[in-house]
Amino acid sequence: MEATLSRTPLFERHVAHGARMVPFAGYEMPVQYAGVIEEHKAVRADAGAFDVSHMGELHVDGPTAQSFLQAVLSNDIDRLDDGGAQYTLLTNETGGIVDDLIAYRLGLGQFYLVVNASNRAAAYEWLKEREPRGCEVRDASEEYGLVAVQGPRTLERLGLAEAPAFTHAMGELDGIEVMVARTGYTGEQGVELCCPAEETGALWDAVLARGVTPCGLGARDTLRLEVCYPLHGNDITPETDAISAGLGWACALETEFTGAETLRRIKAEGPARKLVPFVMEERAVPRQGMPIEGGGEVTSGTHSPMLDVGIGMGYVPAASATPDVGLVIDVRGKARHARVVRKPIYRKES
Repeated sequence: MEATLSRTPLFERHVAHGARMVPFAGYEMPVQYAGVIEEHKAVRADAGAFDVSHMGELHVDGPTAQSFLQAVLSNDIDRLDDGGAQYTLLTNETGGIVDDLIAYRLGLGQFYLVVNASNRAAAYEWLKEREPRGCEVRDASEEYGLVAVQGPRTLERLGLAEAPAFTHAMGELDGIEVMVARTGYTGEQGVELCCPAEETGALWDAVLARGVTPCGLGARDTLRLEVCYPLHGNDITPETDAISAGLGWACALETEFTGAETLRRIKAEGPARKLVPFVMEERAVPRQGMPIEGGGEVTSGTHSPMLDVGIGMGYVPAASATPDVGLVIDVRGKARHARVVRKPIYRKES
């Protein structure tokens, strides 16, 4: 018997808006409305809205919360002030990535973590099992709705002032109190708006009424891949380490956290393989799991709406992980040529 899929507070609005719904991370989620390419280009040129209420939200509070997170997360959370946010990794003893997440400091001893929907239970259990005295880890995912608005006209559309990336503050949008986080997953300027679950519908309506295009998971995936943001479960997993994945920048290796010693060793010795971005040089669309000649494998692949070519990321032997190196990918039984490029794959013309 199949498990029942959960629904976000915006499910009925997605259906009414004509979205095509698909199962994702245990939820029924919109994969597209008008179409992936249209939605993708709306975000690159104007502003698009995504329902990300399926993401997990954890509170970690108490006198020992900061020292606890410093010991289990890869980045240096001691550097965060109130109103700050940080991309970081929850790592295991071998330096593998249990989850990649954003940590927000709300106040002294008060932290809010946004974790991947598919890892909500794993991240919560990992932290709860290690929770020290003087700290409480609480899964508050059902209490919140989350709407991401991304694109160069986001602030104009929402009537928001400029603010530094990776900060957050309480604000208001058309009478709805929201936490405005200057974070996102598209490579564009934008915000993620958090509000009580029961107010998510009103928030979504207010955002769309301001001329923002509703977007689904399809565009979210093509957007993040153009700018080489990793997807947990594809590009990074508990079996892949942060150094090989090119996420050493999110690891404060001078501090002590779970797996730090292993990661320091991998960095010193050099990883055997590396995650690289690539562009196809022939008409072909790479997909996850396709073999790369020489012992590599594609972890994410799609057709880029902005570049009109196949693009992707994959692990290759370290010797092949240099920009302009040619790759040969088995695309449905046919050898297709690709080229390693620098991050990001897509750059806006200045």
